[in-house]
Amino acid sequence: MLTITTASASASISPPTTPNLQLINRRHLLLLTSLSLSSFSVSDSVATARGLLQMPPPRLTNRYFLVRAGESQYESLGIINTNPVAKTSVDSGLSDKGKNQTLKSALELKAMGACERNCWIWPSITQRAYQAAEIIAAVNGVSRSYIVPEYSFLDARGLGAYEGKELEAISQVYESDSISSTIKPPPIDDGTPNESVADVFVRVTQLMSILETQYSEDTVIIVSPDSDNLTILQAGLVGLDLRRHSELSFGPGEVRYVDPSSIPTYKQPASTVYKCLNPPNCN
Repeated sequence: MLTITTASASASISPPTTPNLQLINRRHLLLLTSLSLSSFSVSDSVATARGLLQMPPPRLTNRYFLVRAGESQYESLGIINTNPVAKTSVDSGLSDKGKNQTLKSALELKAMGACERNCWIWPSITQRAYQAAEIIAAVNGVSRSYIVPEYSFLDARGLGAYEGKELEAISQVYESDSISSTIKPPPIDDGTPNESVADVFVRVTQLMSILETQYSEDTVIIVSPDSDNLTILQAGLVGLDLRRHSELSFGPGEVRYVDPSSIPTYKQPASTVYKCLNPPNCN
């Protein structure tokens, strides 16, 4: 043990008389301390790190409900609107029909006991999704402090040059999706992203990684402004070929409990069309 003795002011400081005791300067001490702390922090972080969620996951720490917000104002007009610039605009909010659809979804969640032991509601910051979250919270007796707005991972899928076209044009996007998960809609110069299925898959995987790390044995209600976020997420969770995500389509206001062990009924494709060796990552 190194003992430091303070002498009187008039006394001179003598070097240590023990031959084996070396002078340890401040720099050496700092180096030893730094190495010790570094070793501890690395081993500690390795022990607790959980990393990016693998799809499909072997298990989920939490239970999840997926909710598509009710019909939006733009959807009521039959218009595609995915530009994130306008996502918080009042014009992007729920239509009257959408509010009724969301009320039904809130009551359905209550009947399913989603928030009996409390729950977290994660909506996109998009106007219609956040409005839907507030309705769900009010019906299920959830405090507003349990609504956690998501600012980017749950944005509506950007459809590029399809922006402003009729809703029926989405069928053309899904035809491309069925060929490859990496095909993007044609671009446009108004700021609307043109996202492939693979692009959205990255976003929702990041979201799930955050939720699985932040919570444990909790209930999380994910509220999306569109169907594609949810269908691509569900396809990833159950290991379904991502090119087939549209077969899991969510209607406005639809609620679905996440059960990784089962896949909802969907059309069986011709084996010569779909060949996927490593679901859900298939091209």
